[in-house]
Amino acid sequence: MSQTYFFEPAAAFTAAEIEELTGAKARSGDSLERRIDGLAALDQAGPRDLSFLDNPKYAHQLARSRAGICLTTERYAAKAPRELTVLVVREPYRAFVTVARKLFAGALQPSSLAEGRAVAPGASVHPTARLENDVAVDPGAVIGPRAEIGSGTVVAATAVIGPGVRVGRNCAVGPGVTITNALIGDRVVIHPGCRIGQDGFGFVLGSKRHDKVPQIGRVIIQDDVEIGAGTAIDRGAIRDTIIGEGTKIDNLVQIGHNVAVGRHCVIVAQSGISGSATLEDFVVLGARVGVNNHARIGEGAQIAATSIVRAEVPAGARWGGTPAKPSVLWLREMVLLERLAARGMKNAAMKMGGTEDQQDF
Repeated sequence: MSQTYFFEPAAAFTAAEIEELTGAKARSGDSLERRIDGLAALDQAGPRDLSFLDNPKYAHQLARSRAGICLTTERYAAKAPRELTVLVVREPYRAFVTVARKLFAGALQPSSLAEGRAVAPGASVHPTARLENDVAVDPGAVIGPRAEIGSGTVVAATAVIGPGVRVGRNCAVGPGVTITNALIGDRVVIHPGCRIGQDGFGFVLGSKRHDKVPQIGRVIIQDDVEIGAGTAIDRGAIRDTIIGEGTKIDNLVQIGHNVAVGRHCVIVAQSGISGSATLEDFVVLGARVGVNNHARIGEGAQIAATSIVRAEVPAGARWGGTPAKPSVLWLREMVLLERLAARGMKNAAMKMGGTEDQQDF
């Protein structure tokens, strides 16, 4: 992918400028005048592309790469061809992203699909709504009564902003998003198809009927949050559902009513967080993690993919499994189960008068 189609580079960068931007140092004898205006993987890069190498799995690609500049560590620098400008840095991928953010700043959040800078024909904005200057509203979007939208925000086609909702400045609201009963901070990115502020799933169960509990809380989304496509965040019942600043939520995540998510958490795809659960700051949930209602996960804890959290996880812990437990214990149990299974198969084979390999299990 040496040519981009949908994103134009902001400028070209020389190796010297990349050195200054990232703190990298050029390999002895390499040209600092080499210029790049694209990004690509090692095996696809061309002479005007920047690439990187920090994983030994891809080290074999370095000798054949046609990239213009490569960010890598001391470990691989000597193995690079002389025609490639090599910049040595401790964290190549982080340095690569630093350059990418400057080169393709327009890719950091969605823009207007109609490439507009105002309210487009076909959009519906209620007379009592208040939009600051430089708000883009695409065709088919609906902004309800008393809603407030901050400057620099984009509301994409068919998005719906409900009555009284407040969306901060420099936000991106993707196509087909619905937002009700919510207050949203600045620089928040909401990808297509999200549902924010709808009823929480609250019922009093009975033998003859299930009575719905009124959900009268809000959703509070603080600054610099990103929410992946198809994610649903329910409003609170008697307290607010809160997403702390800097938190990153992947696609297809469910966050129930009254949930409190701390600052700078990472929640990976298909995870589900039940009502009134709490995630403290810097928590990481792997893909398809389930968190029971009223559970609490302490600051900095990490939960392995597909785990189920039933109660309390201590701060800084690394847990996994169903139910989730400390990772060391979980892995020991997995090894023990494998050994027991292997022993059982061997014993069954012996009882049946053959070898394990002869039996069809």
